[in-house]
Parts: sequence; structure tokens; C-alpha cells
Amino acid sequence: MSEENDGNFRVIYATWPTDKEVLYAVRHRVFVLEQQVPEAEEWVGDDDQFTAVVAINQKHQPIGTGRISADGVIGRMAVLKEWRGKGVGAAILEKLIQFGRQSGQKQFTLSSQVHAIPFYESHGFVAEGPVYLDAGIEHRSMKRDSSP
Repeated sequence: MSEENDGNFRVIYATWPTDKEVLYAVRHRVFVLEQQVPEAEEWVGDDDQFTAVVAINQKHQPIGTGRISADGVIGRMAVLKEWRGKGVGAAILEKLIQFGRQSGQKQFTLSSQVHAIPFYESHGFVAEGPVYLDAGIEHRSMKRDSSP
């Protein structure tokens, strides 16, 4: 289990289904409760096909998560509201990109909620294509190459 320490939190790799409860705790709170994504749309049964990371605070409580597929698709980025703006999302994204680079990925793609586009742009992603609805929330496709 690899980790990245950033003072008040660290980002570690998680595996499915071993860490299911930890990943579920963050995603359920952010997507299902806060953003009202239907439970059936959040849990589609594909988590075992991704490499996941989880950010944990000093008390070892989960505060954020994200995942990446074998072909460089980043998704399910979620950070608890009280931890947003503190570098957690950036650390999660960097850990996922680092993993992708080590796996030989040349390009990364993701589906960003429209309000999060500036966050991803600040990490080298470029929005492309039209806005579309996913789980009733406006999204836009984004991509970047794997170079720093």
C-alpha cells in the first residue's frame, strides 16, 4: 500500500472489494446524499475494473476518493465538503495520474461536472465537446496528455 503524505491527510491505494466500505462512505455522502445522484446510477458494478485511491485524515477517516481505469479514464473523484479547497482533490488527481503514467498511459480522460472544470483545467485538462447530463448533472468531457 503506497501513500502520499500531505500533513493533514494522505492518499493511499485502495482495492475493491477489500476497501468497499471506505470508498462507499465518501461516494455515498458526496454523490448520493449531497448531489442527489440515484443510488443505482452511482453503483453500476464496475468498481473492480478500476484502481482506486482514498484520501484519509489524521484519524484515518476517509475524506476523498477517485479511480482510474486501465485505459486512463479518471472518475468518481469526490472530496467531502469540509475538506474541499485544502488540496485533497489535487493530491488524489496527481496520485491517479502518477499511477497512469507508471502504467504507460499516454492520455487521460474524464467526465467533469461543469462547476469543476476550472479545477481540472488547473491540472492541464482541456474541455471538449458539448455539455451533457449525467445523473441529472451537467458534465463535459475533458482530456490531457500524460506529460507533466
